[in-house]
Amino acid sequence: MTTTLRRTAERTPPGRDRHIDLLRAVAIVLVVLGHWLAVVVTYGERIGGDTVLAFVPWARPLTWLFQVMPVFFLVGGFAGAASLGSYRRRGGDAIGWFLCRTERLIRPTTAFVLTLGGAAVLALLLGADRATVTLAVWLACLPLWFLVAYVTVVLLTPVLLALHRRAGLAVPAVFAVAVAFGDAARLLDGPAVLAAPSYLLAWAAVYQLGIAWREGVLPARPRVAVPLAAGGLVALVLLTIPGPYPVSMVADPGGRLQNTSPPTLALLALAAAQTGIALLLHEQGGRMLRRTRPWTAVVAANSVIMTLFLWHMTAVVIAVPALYVTGLLPQPPPGSAAWLLLRVPWLAFLTATLAALVAVFARFERRPFAVRRTAGRGFEGRVSAGSRPARPAGRAGAWTAAATLAGAALVVAGLLGAALTGSKDLPAPMLPVYLAGAALLRAARFSLRQAS
Repeated sequence: MTTTLRRTAERTPPGRDRHIDLLRAVAIVLVVLGHWLAVVVTYGERIGGDTVLAFVPWARPLTWLFQVMPVFFLVGGFAGAASLGSYRRRGGDAIGWFLCRTERLIRPTTAFVLTLGGAAVLALLLGADRATVTLAVWLACLPLWFLVAYVTVVLLTPVLLALHRRAGLAVPAVFAVAVAFGDAARLLDGPAVLAAPSYLLAWAAVYQLGIAWREGVLPARPRVAVPLAAGGLVALVLLTIPGPYPVSMVADPGGRLQNTSPPTLALLALAAAQTGIALLLHEQGGRMLRRTRPWTAVVAANSVIMTLFLWHMTAVVIAVPALYVTGLLPQPPPGSAAWLLLRVPWLAFLTATLAALVAVFARFERRPFAVRRTAGRGFEGRVSAGSRPARPAGRAGAWTAAATLAGAALVVAGLLGAALTGSKDLPAPMLPVYLAGAALLRAARFSLRQAS
């Protein structure tokens, strides 16, 4: 696999923007580390836990460094606009593009959902406490909330791209105003439903910035990057320090207002700052990645990006009984010097566990990558795997389009239902909903390939 990845890196087309792939790789590392560092495990009569933010107030500003989900949507918008344009130039349509684009999202997610569901059933049959199993499943499923918004904005990419070409940066600005309206409703104790659209509109705004970057409206130049980064940071400080928003950019226990549930104007300020920084570092990142070794490392990370994201909290679920139930790790007060020191073996164990999980489950993500490489197609939206001419893209028929839209709706509904269930109960009713959607998308993808 190392040789294959190096060969892939060496054959990357010269026109590829490698900085985009670097941003995605760095973001996934920060997400994983942030989640792992924030977990506080307690074990007495029962297993429990919390976030370190509940015990250590000084850690809340650190979430400005580790909350990098906006970067995923920024990069997603850039890559989505690029790959959609490429697909259309080869004769394809939006439905066919969506099926190709989401294959590496849905395939590893389906493997994750089926494996986790099977493990939960087995644990219950073996007599495990239902509350403990529910907590473990909830913790492992935390990454799935991201896919609810991401799959939706990917499906809407043709619409968002058309809006950009008609109104430019006014589109994310309007989305931000709608988010601010939802925030005002919450701050004034208005109906919670008024803030619900922010779950999509905030992430769509960041995704739209990625489209604007790709389309040249946000060029990677200091005259654009510096004001955007500085303005975003100033707005973030003003909105959180004296303003009504909490400092923490992730869930903060006990806070009246959360910056992620749904996303707030403060989170969009952070996204603006991160966008400016990404633009500012574009030239340096591209220059560094012309060297084979760092670029191969980025290729390797991107080849398993979804696997890393999906399974990193499962590593925590495995570590809890292995380290705490057995008594191998003590439980000093969270945030104390001893607790901080014990983060070292904690991270080491989690890293080894996640590496083992990736070794087992990465095949579900890499399989379509290998198929496209041998077929001479570019790797849609990720690392291009070859330089041979791309095959013409397929156009979806009426049945394929209907199956795609229904499948996407069921996938989003299943993931959303699981997220809304939370830690109250096992999200078992949502499993068949998600699987039905994944099956429809698979059938539509097969139909598209047959037509091609």
